[in-house]
Amino acid sequence: MTRSFLRLQENYSVHEQFWERLAGLPREETAQRAKCRYLAEGDSFVVSLLNTDYLVDPARRIMIRVTQASDDRPAGYLQQLCILAYLVNAKDLPSADQLVGVEKLDRGGFFFRGSHRLPLEKVATVFGPNPQLLHKVGQALNAVPRSFGDASIELCVLPRISVTLVVWEADEEFPARASIFFDQNAATQLPLDVLFAVATLTIEGVLSTVKTIT
Repeated sequence: MTRSFLRLQENYSVHEQFWERLAGLPREETAQRAKCRYLAEGDSFVVSLLNTDYLVDPARRIMIRVTQASDDRPAGYLQQLCILAYLVNAKDLPSADQLVGVEKLDRGGFFFRGSHRLPLEKVATVFGPNPQLLHKVGQALNAVPRSFGDASIELCVLPRISVTLVVWEADEEFPARASIFFDQNAATQLPLDVLFAVATLTIEGVLSTVKTIT
């Protein structure tokens, strides 16, 4: 964590607005809101995204994935979007303990359509024939098993943002299907376009993990 970041500097101007806002925020207060660590000695935050820690340096505008290896890599586009938006927007509020589909989020019924339609068919195709495979993937991702559908898991994507994936096996009446749920308060923590990115990363992470355990 103390190694120089200079070799990792890249052009992150696409997220310039978030970097600018983050740089001006009080550090300890931001860490409390976002439920993450602030490293005063390096003026950096450590934020967990889908079981991976990222080091965020507001002054240098650098974000890297922290690994045990020596080749820590810059965060990808969606990872950076989610983490920066989260650090800027997160609120120190408890969850509502009420799951809702994305269409039930505030204005979600209009947003999650067309180009913002989530690729849940891919989840149904992979896990529909064997719903319990979702639980195996959940174990690899430190997810919490839930009791919805034929198989379901809850993943902590960001410290205050969890996602629940539910799979139903095909039967005589319906094909295999999958749904994704957020806590009812998720839209108070992040704007809908960032929640779309969170859901997309979650689906991609779950599908890619299948390849490592089969």
